[in-house]
Amino acid sequence: MNKLHIKKNDTVIVLAGEDKGKTGKVLKVLVEKQRAIVEGVNMVSKNMKPSAKYPQGGIIKMEAPIHISNLSLIDPKSGKATRIAIKRTEDGKKVRIAKKSGEEIK
Repeated sequence: MNKLHIKKNDTVIVLAGEDKGKTGKVLKVLVEKQRAIVEGVNMVSKNMKPSAKYPQGGIIKMEAPIHISNLSLIDPKSGKATRIAIKRTEDGKKVRIAKKSGEEIK
C-alpha cells in the first residue's frame, strides 16, 4: 500500500467531481480505501433512526468520503493547488514541501 500525500487537518481543494473547486479541511483519512472525508465537501443525506446521539432521528446531512486522487493540497503561500515533495532536514526529519512555492507544509 502506498503512502498518501494528504493527512488529517490539511487544507485541500477538490480537482474533479460535483464539488470541483471547493476547499476544506481533511477530517479523516481512510488509508485502506484511499479516500478522505473533507469538511463541507461531497455532502450526502442519510436517514437516521432515533438514537442517543441523534434523539430526533430523521434526515441528516453528512460528508461522504472522496477519493484521494480528486484532492490536491493548497499551497500555504499562494492559496492554489500544488503537488508536494518530501525532503529531509539536517536533523533527519522528513518534511512536506509545496512544489509551487517551496514552502513547508505544516
